[in-house]
Amino acid sequence: MSAKKLSLDWLAKNMQAESTINMGEQKVHTRWVPAASDAYAVLTVVVLALVMGIVVPFYTDVMDYKLARLLALPAILVFGFLLIFNRLLLLTLIILFRSTGDVILESTRFSLGGYETGVGGLINLCVIMLACMLVFEKPARLPKKMTLSWVPFMLVALFGVVISPEKGDAIRTYLTLLSYFAMFVIAFYFVHSGKDFRHSVKLVLWSSVIPALYALVDVAMNGAAGGAEGFRLQSTFTHPNIFAFYLTLMIPLILYVLKDKVAPLKSGSRIVLTLYMVYLLALLVLTQTRSAWLALMIVFVAYALLFERRYLLYLMLLPVAALMIPEIRDRLMDLGSGTAAVGYAKLNSFAWRLSIWESGLQWMRPSHYVFGYGLEAFRHYSQTFFPAANHMNWGAHNVYVQWFFDVGLLGLCAYLFLYARVAMMLKSLVKIDKLAAFVTLSLVFIYLVVSSSDNIFGYLVFNWYFWFTVGIGCALAASAIPQVKKSRGRARDVPDTAAEPYLRSTPMPRQS
Repeated sequence: MSAKKLSLDWLAKNMQAESTINMGEQKVHTRWVPAASDAYAVLTVVVLALVMGIVVPFYTDVMDYKLARLLALPAILVFGFLLIFNRLLLLTLIILFRSTGDVILESTRFSLGGYETGVGGLINLCVIMLACMLVFEKPARLPKKMTLSWVPFMLVALFGVVISPEKGDAIRTYLTLLSYFAMFVIAFYFVHSGKDFRHSVKLVLWSSVIPALYALVDVAMNGAAGGAEGFRLQSTFTHPNIFAFYLTLMIPLILYVLKDKVAPLKSGSRIVLTLYMVYLLALLVLTQTRSAWLALMIVFVAYALLFERRYLLYLMLLPVAALMIPEIRDRLMDLGSGTAAVGYAKLNSFAWRLSIWESGLQWMRPSHYVFGYGLEAFRHYSQTFFPAANHMNWGAHNVYVQWFFDVGLLGLCAYLFLYARVAMMLKSLVKIDKLAAFVTLSLVFIYLVVSSSDNIFGYLVFNWYFWFTVGIGCALAASAIPQVKKSRGRARDVPDTAAEPYLRSTPMPRQS
């Protein structure tokens, strides 16, 4: 009888029918109903099918029947599914493939109510939502001090939106800055130990494989075309400068993996990775981005001085060898010509930058020195104060000038405070892993250097990888500080490369 009762219970939960069950000599008439979860699942599928049947005809018409745009809808469904069931997998996929996305995502853009959007905007929204969900699930994983470092910066930017003369562009810029903060926050949920840090570094490095391979396609298709500045390699990115700054992140990370004594590579892997770094350096030369060359050169010199002095000899010979490369020689010689402000096409790029900076700062009124003119105000007013604007809205090509113009001294101080706090956090890595501290601080240095000559805020992909990499460095420091404090006496006798004894590995958060 007990077996029959078990069968009855199982059937009652999983079948929809009406039947009779014999229990000994007695017949029991039972009407079975479906389980609530099964009914909801069936109802959800039916509703989705009906909605899709209604929406798809209108959607295809709005998307003008273009394949790239039509892919936006299934992309939304995939992102939504992963957002619910496996958030860390979604984040991993974004980190691996976002460096390749600009080539595809630009073709998915469409106008909705006068606002340009696409799958790229969906990914941005997903990143912000993912960061919020991770913080709500495990708020203790994110140090409050690092969160508070962002608060002045984000509040000033929000005030800049309120007073902005270009509300639509200002809101878009603010959401972009918010996505940078989200990538920084997400890093704390990837790294809880030195092992996690090294895995995350390699994850970021793997993102460079497709852009590095596609660079060969770019050279083959456009190398002979040239232009006013000659051929400039941009690979999967929308501008050569973005690709160059992205490479300035990848190359120091390769240096870290090659020189890491805690997890040394095998000889074969070391050779392959060394050749890959040389290849990326060649790609960096082809971007013709001088600020990236300068920043990376300074990093290599600093590494030689602090870690391996013998590399100084190679670095002394490097400028001589570099001048033998036509692309480098021509770009450096270009600095000595075209210093008259007669239009962007004929003007030396450095002189052009000096001209727009001078024009913008002289146009500012003292009453706006504290709070600025609002987010995206520099672009909005550039046609007014810049004689060579030529009916175009120009960015400042200098974060410090633009941020001062847009949000004033208050905003500039908040911006510098954020990087000072990040640098202080990364500096604490010296007690745990000197090489990791050097590399992550070098990335901050590179960012601050190139910020003086380009519109870095607008380079979303570069900023995502930058803030994720800096975030995993801060996460490593935060995870190890309690252990270092408890064993401060013992730490003095342990080699700097032995990072693992101080670190506590904790499991990654489970996804419901």
